Amino acid sequence: MAERAALEELVKLQGERVRGLKQQKASAELIEEEVAKLLKLKAQLGPDESKQKFVLKTPKETLMGKYGEDSKLIYDLKDQGGELLSLRYDLTVPFARYLAMNKLTNIKRYHIAKVYRRDNPAMTRGRYREFYQCVNDRRILDGMFAICGVSDSKFRTICSSVDKLDKVSWEEVKNEMVGEKGLAPEVADRIGDYVQQHGGVSLVEQLLQDPKLSQNKQALEGLGDLKLLFEYLTLFGIDDKISFDLSLARGLDYYTGVIYEAVLLQTPAQAGEEPLGVGSVAAGGRYDGLVGMFDPKGRKVPCVGLSIGVERIFSIVEQRLEALEEKIRTTETQVLVASAQKKLLEERLKLVSELWDAGIKAELLYKKNPKLLNQLQYCEEAGIPLVAIIGEQELKDGVIKLRSVTSREEVDVRREDLVEEIKRRTGQPLCIC
Repeated sequence: MAERAALEELVKLQGERVRGLKQQKASAELIEEEVAKLLKLKAQLGPDESKQKFVLKTPKETLMGKYGEDSKLIYDLKDQGGELLSLRYDLTVPFARYLAMNKLTNIKRYHIAKVYRRDNPAMTRGRYREFYQCVNDRRILDGMFAICGVSDSKFRTICSSVDKLDKVSWEEVKNEMVGEKGLAPEVADRIGDYVQQHGGVSLVEQLLQDPKLSQNKQALEGLGDLKLLFEYLTLFGIDDKISFDLSLARGLDYYTGVIYEAVLLQTPAQAGEEPLGVGSVAAGGRYDGLVGMFDPKGRKVPCVGLSIGVERIFSIVEQRLEALEEKIRTTETQVLVASAQKKLLEERLKLVSELWDAGIKAELLYKKNPKLLNQLQYCEEAGIPLVAIIGEQELKDGVIKLRSVTSREEVDVRREDLVEEIKRRTGQPLCIC
């Protein structure tokens, strides 16, 4: 009991240190190192059998639970403008569902970028259309560092240096390892021989024949699993669209197997240029030992996870739209019901109700007698594509004047045909009666 109490006190102190570093905005590398120490202490502590058992359950009020698949992920955007709010609403759930359904690899073209820099000025030009996905295995990294001569005490810090190879050159990484972290130059050179390689299943097979790496048990297990992964990728016809990248390190210690990262590329400005990566937009891996730490019986729970860089995606898309000077719709409304004369509020209310009942996203200005010009300007500002205009003559003729906001073209449509015409113009399924 005394030993457990001492460990609990150490966990408490280490937790306070991590929180303090976060409050002080310490470097990410230092925080990660202290978090790793905290996790190790918790692992030594183990489960407390005296405490009540609990079961992890899937929250009921998740996007796919309470609200359905077309729900919007709600962000605290009170300080954001209408355009940004609309953009984030429209992007979040479709992109999350896109990745969750494993469609990330079903992109038309893939490229492998040699280097990307977060401060690349091309990020502001707005040409972002392609992904590539790279994979590695934490056991391969462990084995590689071991045969290169990296001591256990330096593994974590050298790993974080290697993980920077997607942003800076090898020479810069080597200088950091040798000059700042005290690694012997010959050890750094041996690491460089490995981590600068990337490829496909042929690289996996080459490393399986490596006289040193193939003698390391951990590395051999990782290479075996990656070979199996590429066999499955071949069956899906996408093996040439995934890169086995030995520089991919993923800094967290709880990864136990495969690790992966998706990078968004900026398409070349001119033919023949190399595509430039602008950063990781999704990453994750396997962590079979993490969840079991919270199980009272210490059982292993196989897990694979993925995190999405939502803020980074938003920033890229916002820059792209700004560069292209594209108008962002701040509403999903398809048609505004407007009036051309006064004293037609009741007719507008009647028509908007008919459109709602037919599944049309319609709205109207709630002023009693709004000016037609104000109603049209509202549509242009909000990006509403159509206006259904009611006037005294239209009521007599039994028609509605349907106006395209962008082209300003107007046509008279019979009232009974209005729903089908709006659906045709907005791409909604037509009613088959």
